[in-house]
This record gives sequence, structure tokens and C-alpha cells, in this order.
Amino acid sequence: MNTLHQAIQEYLTMRRDLGFKLREAGKGLHHFAAFMRQRHAAYITSELALAWAQQPRDATPAHWAQRLSFVRGFARYRSAIDPRTQIPPPGLLPFQPRRARPYLYSDEEIRRLLREALVMPCRHKRDAIRPQLFHCLFGLLSVTGLRLSEALNLKLPDVDLHSAVLTIRGAKLGKDRLVPLHTSTCQVLRQYLAKRSHHWADRPVSAYVFVSNRGNRLDGAEVHRTFYALSRQIGLRGLSDSHGPRLHDMRHRFATNTLVRWYQRDQDPERLLPVLSAYLGHVHVADTQWYLNASPELMREAMRRLEHCWEGRP
Repeated sequence: MNTLHQAIQEYLTMRRDLGFKLREAGKGLHHFAAFMRQRHAAYITSELALAWAQQPRDATPAHWAQRLSFVRGFARYRSAIDPRTQIPPPGLLPFQPRRARPYLYSDEEIRRLLREALVMPCRHKRDAIRPQLFHCLFGLLSVTGLRLSEALNLKLPDVDLHSAVLTIRGAKLGKDRLVPLHTSTCQVLRQYLAKRSHHWADRPVSAYVFVSNRGNRLDGAEVHRTFYALSRQIGLRGLSDSHGPRLHDMRHRFATNTLVRWYQRDQDPERLLPVLSAYLGHVHVADTQWYLNASPELMREAMRRLEHCWEGRP
């Protein structure tokens, strides 16, 4: 029988071949194998899994629950090979994560953010493209519902302005998908790409659409810092606020606005929801449904349709 370390590597390889990235789980399970080796344990028990998961002792319950989930998934796989394996029951270290309440931007707030991006100060010549870059990037996120990582991973061949389509590669579970673009979005992208080409005309630059002033892929941390600074300048966040509207909330806005338009056009949102789910790159429709809460406008449209349905009934 192969060692626990070998079994973990085979398990990770199998799951990654199915599209799961398992970055944190991979590191965690290799640490778990070292923990088992130190204790001369030949097979997994719930007691050992719990002892490893609750490290370090000053970590949060969420951290402990995540570590135990790594072992639980592997233990299910391992139990088919080694019947001595105990699968930690779901009741151990229960934790229900609290999702951040989404902020639904108004159209005017998005316009103010984009206007502010265009007047960003540029201290050096190499930063001259930054206003157009962030204007294009934030605008793209607001009208397509892309994840930030998907936008930052776009390369020039992935942008087909003639067909008005983006190719999103290697998203969650390694899936690719096509995202159609509106004519106005194509126009902004075309203008940005022309300025990008001129800005980097005599210097080497990577093939990523959105690049740093060094010519490589734009870093997500830099994007967030810029977004927070612009948000404070237009009043979306207070000067000292550590929390507030997030870039990811643009994805909520896109999903909610799409459903509202379907209601307003008397289309069938329930039938069309899988279309929105595929567009957003979700694996399950339930993942899309969560994006559609906390919207007063969406609730008003749903109530309007319900009232219309009950009109004339005794």
C-alpha cells in the first residue's frame, strides 16, 4: 500500500485533472501528511484529523473548519483504499461563514468612479496610461460581471472586437467561456488598446491586456488600492473607512440588473437563470441565486409580477 504522502499526491492530481485548483488544500494536506508521520500514524482517524485541524490554537474557527474540510475530502478518497480510514463527520468544528453583504452600485456611482479614473494624476511618464487603463478595467467589470482575476488574465488574443466577444480562459474549475460585449464596450476597449499600443510602442510589454507600468500583468493588489483611493475621492468610502463597497460587488450589480431587465421585459427569469449562470461562469445555478439577494428593485419587480398574476382572481 502506498504511503499517505503518495496517496495525497494522487488525490490532488486526480482533483486537479477535474479542474479544481486546490492551492490551499494542497499545501494543507502535505502538512497533514508530515503531522501523521511525526505521530507514526498509519491511517487517518477523526481524533488525529481534529488535532491537526485545530492548529494553531489561536486561529479562528473558520480556519480550523477549513483545515478539517481538507482532510475530510481526502479521507473519503482514502477510505476506498484503506478501510481503516475514519472520515471526520460534518458535525466536527461546524462553522457557517458569513458572506459580505453586497453593495449595489447606482448608475451614477459607476459613472463617477469612471470619471474619476480618467483624471487620475500621473507623476511619471511611464504612468501615462493608468487613467485609461483603470477607466477601461472598472468599466469592463461593471458591464460584464467578470471576476477581477478573469479580467486581469485576459490576453490580447482573447479580445475579439470584430465579433464582440471575450474568451475567458482557465476560470474556476479550469473552464473556458465566451462573453459577448456590447458595442459601446467594444468602443472603449478599442480606444484603450490603441492607447496601450502607442504607450508601449518602443518598449517590451507582455501580452496581457491590463499591464503594470513595468509591462507585466497588472497585480490585483494594485487594482484594489487604486479602487479604494478612487472610492474615497468620490465619497463611496470615508477617508478612514477600512470597509465599504468592493470591486466584487460590481458582479452582484450586473447579475441583479440583468434579472430586473428580464422582469421589466416580461421575460421568464426562472427559465433564463441558467443562461445568466453560464454567462457568469458558475458551476451551479444556486451560486447565481445567491447573487440576487438584497435588491429592493428586484423585489419590486417580483412583487409586480405576482400582483399581475393574481389580478382578477376571487
